[in-house]
Amino acid sequence: MTNTKWIEVPRSEFGQQFWDKNSIQNNVDGSIRIQSKFIANSGDVEIQEILYTMEINCKENTYRDISTGSKKLYELKNKNSKWNNPKGDKLINGVIYQVCRDR
Repeated sequence: MTNTKWIEVPRSEFGQQFWDKNSIQNNVDGSIRIQSKFIANSGDVEIQEILYTMEINCKENTYRDISTGSKKLYELKNKNSKWNNPKGDKLINGVIYQVCRDR
């Protein structure tokens, strides 16, 4: 496995989102699979980061979460994950924009 290279997207009022530039995989259907993590704004309380495996469809500007976890990546697999529109979510839009631009 490669070393991670976390890239931060512009922050939002909800927290920070990063994606791992070294995790990019091209899927057969033309979508891209990456690893990402989210750290919520928490004030004085420390919040664990949440890890995601995301797939991104650059042509449609959509995404889906394949798995999530807080201690290890595949704690919860989403077997029937559907493509989602980011609906103005600044963090997800940032990940989609950067990944599609850099691939």
